[in-house]
Amino acid sequence: MKQSFKHQALRRIKKGALLLCIFAATTLTACSNNELEKLQQEAWKNPNDAALTLQLGYKYAQEGRYMEANESFQNVLALDPKRVEALQALGATAFRQKQYSQAISYFQQHLERAPADSARLYNLGNAYMQLKQYDKATELYNKAIDNSTAFIDAHYNLAVCYAKTGRRNEAQAIYEWLLTKNNYLATSLQKHLDKENQAPK
Repeated sequence: MKQSFKHQALRRIKKGALLLCIFAATTLTACSNNELEKLQQEAWKNPNDAALTLQLGYKYAQEGRYMEANESFQNVLALDPKRVEALQALGATAFRQKQYSQAISYFQQHLERAPADSARLYNLGNAYMQLKQYDKATELYNKAIDNSTAFIDAHYNLAVCYAKTGRRNEAQAIYEWLLTKNNYLATSLQKHLDKENQAPK
């Protein structure tokens, strides 16, 4: 009887925990939906507010509603062409949908406004790397690093490009540098290097 009572109690606790998780997830979704609806209402009331339209676009993108996000970002540029963050957002949205050629177009336009910006160089490099255009990606990552020598993610992606194009020694040098900076990325890079070594020549 004691065991049966204990078993029933455990079942009730598990059921209660499950209901709590479901309630929490539902509440988070409801909060997210309420936030989106509020932004939509504000944007509809203020159709010429570029900043508000940009925030709405970010929210659409966060919710995975990329078509509506793109429309919002395009509207931002129509309202205020100087809001170049909308170009970056369009590029990021295309990138998330694996539309890398489209992402390159937007990232390139974004880069043209600030050619020495390391983050913009890095974003464009990422899109080229996804298309396996490693030489172009390598050039962009190197430029990003020249302007920001401590840009660890750019170093990491550059090393991956080197590994993909047979430049093992250069990739290895970055690996050794990463060991002193970020052991997690160094470990991940080592897996890339091992994989490329095992690949048929």
